[in-house]
Amino acid sequence: MFSELFSIIAPVLFGVTVGYGWTKLGKPFDSQFATSLVFNIATPLLVFAVLTELQIDLSQFWEIAFISLTALIGFIALAFIVLRVTKLPLTTYWPSVTMPNSGNMGLPLCFLAFGQEGLGIGIIVYTLISMGQFTFSVAVSTGRFSLKELARIPLIYTAAAALIVLALDIEVPKWIASTSRIYGQLVIPLMLIALGTSLASLKVTSLPRSFGLTLARLAIGLGVGIIVTEFFDLDGVVRGVIILQSAMPAAVFNYMLALRYDNAPPEVAGLIITSTLFSFITLPALLLFVL
Repeated sequence: MFSELFSIIAPVLFGVTVGYGWTKLGKPFDSQFATSLVFNIATPLLVFAVLTELQIDLSQFWEIAFISLTALIGFIALAFIVLRVTKLPLTTYWPSVTMPNSGNMGLPLCFLAFGQEGLGIGIIVYTLISMGQFTFSVAVSTGRFSLKELARIPLIYTAAAALIVLALDIEVPKWIASTSRIYGQLVIPLMLIALGTSLASLKVTSLPRSFGLTLARLAIGLGVGIIVTEFFDLDGVVRGVIILQSAMPAAVFNYMLALRYDNAPPEVAGLIITSTLFSFITLPALLLFVL
């Protein structure tokens, strides 16, 4: 069991360590370019490739999407309660305590723990979380809701294209399938390295508060993940992926939102670093629980 756990954790630690060490050594790494490449090119292609190759029908897809949405609503509600009780500002902390890092950490872990099937289910969860980031998180950060932000998510269009392929039982041309598969494989290593570079450039402020909110994020994620999987009577890979994705640390995207809208970015950075580092400590136990 230890060998199996290490085989899952080692690639994650390696990618994050490479990114962190690369930045600390002063080597050039354009995080903005890497993030843009992953978000606009590699991830949409990965979504299309995995969903069209995954043996899943539309009813299963929508079931997992609905379960993911239910979990997301749970995150939002519980994070709101925590922040109201602690009297911390919603614009600064609500998105960070709500949104798990289902991309940089979640997708690699889903793939390493559950293989291609786990990656496919993880992508459905990630798509719902991404939509939440560009609707709920942006609305909280700015004080207004904008469909324009949602329309800028490329993976929505490739996911829609994949659903059309599945619904109409269309055979994807080999050149499209192979291109999507090859360039979609950039996602996992680039996400992990970019996560490492982000951690190297952020700083922790107000450690006690960051640690308290870290416990809140992980407890909310794990608790909601378990409740949702029990309520919908899930088992196997689907159960494992939902819990794993739910229990991820605060998403790095929250720091970009805080920077863009000037919502106390040092505080958000502290939460992201603390929750990410703490999640590495709890990861073996989490994997033992879901495997």
